[in-house]
Amino acid sequence: MLELAFKGGKTYWGWIVALLAIIGAAFGVYLWQLKFGLGITGLSRDVSWGFYIANFTYLVGVAAGGVMVVLPYYLHDYKAYGKVTILGEFLAIASIVMCLSFVIVDLGQPTRIFNTLLYPSPNSILFFDIVVLQGYLFLNIIIGWNVLEAERNNDHYQFWVKPLIYLSIPWAISIHTVTAFLYCGLPGRGFWMTAILAPRFLSSAFAAGPSLLILLCLFIRHFTKFDPGREQIQSLAKTVAYAICINVFFFLCEVFVAFYSNIPEHMDHIKYLFVGLHGHSLMVPWMWTSMILMVVGIILVVNPVTRKNENILVIACIVIIFGTWIDKALGMIAGGFVPNPLHQVNEYWPTGPEAMISLGVYAVGALVLTVLYKIAVSVKEEIRG
Repeated sequence: MLELAFKGGKTYWGWIVALLAIIGAAFGVYLWQLKFGLGITGLSRDVSWGFYIANFTYLVGVAAGGVMVVLPYYLHDYKAYGKVTILGEFLAIASIVMCLSFVIVDLGQPTRIFNTLLYPSPNSILFFDIVVLQGYLFLNIIIGWNVLEAERNNDHYQFWVKPLIYLSIPWAISIHTVTAFLYCGLPGRGFWMTAILAPRFLSSAFAAGPSLLILLCLFIRHFTKFDPGREQIQSLAKTVAYAICINVFFFLCEVFVAFYSNIPEHMDHIKYLFVGLHGHSLMVPWMWTSMILMVVGIILVVNPVTRKNENILVIACIVIIFGTWIDKALGMIAGGFVPNPLHQVNEYWPTGPEAMISLGVYAVGALVLTVLYKIAVSVKEEIRG
């Protein structure tokens, strides 16, 4: 099936060339970082994780969100999702590739990543995070490729794929749960040290992942001969509606606990994000923008009239994606590190090189997703023809 990725028009190849150009430019900046060190980033003694880990965290959620089509189709025999399940699995593959790339660029020396495999430690959450991410990547590659090939041959996938499918469902939950444990396992960071952090991560994942999948389905319908289906898109939109409501509810629970208990260590982080602290308010406009976007998204996807209008649904998915990204990526990093355990405020903001390298990683993900979706859509069009 790989040969299908080499068949396309001028627009397809133009997009591929544009992505390769971005990747090449970003790789040049990364070589500068590799030579000079992480001093070209906005990281400091107080903020040891930054834009790279923020995007890593968010994309783990996008990858985990793919389970929202896998679970109904394989476990509950929801036949309608048969058209979009492969799209969700391939989106998960591209997301995990980006996650692992962000981990690599975040390391001063990328060869250090092999230490997690050469010297495995059961006491290290990072070791388990690498294991579950790589495991989920291989599961989706094996499952997605075999299921799509069987569909192309008008046959049922092989029997040994079924156990892997069942295994991939709890595994999808585990990748974001373990990522949350990376944060809440740090006792010196009051903003992260909460048992509800993993559920918060999962709820935002089940909002952002399906939202992106809806946009991709609508894009495919518009530019190809394959229609993922209106029923499928509306079912995904309902999932987004429930998930984004739960995500905001969980955050409000955190606010209540922090301020009702009147513990300064917990309150200061939220104060910094939403009203500023000690004269520092870099994140305030971003966090209020995030809250407004998520509330607007809730209104648009909960209301059946606006949800069923696909033009409005596009807007709803976009605002939910950006709202959850600010909250979960940038806000989660800044809120955890600022103020520091001594209640000093040293703000963080990504630099130009960080942004360029991150853009390159997203271009890598877009390239992987483009190739995989080209293969999947070509197979679907062959079957339809």
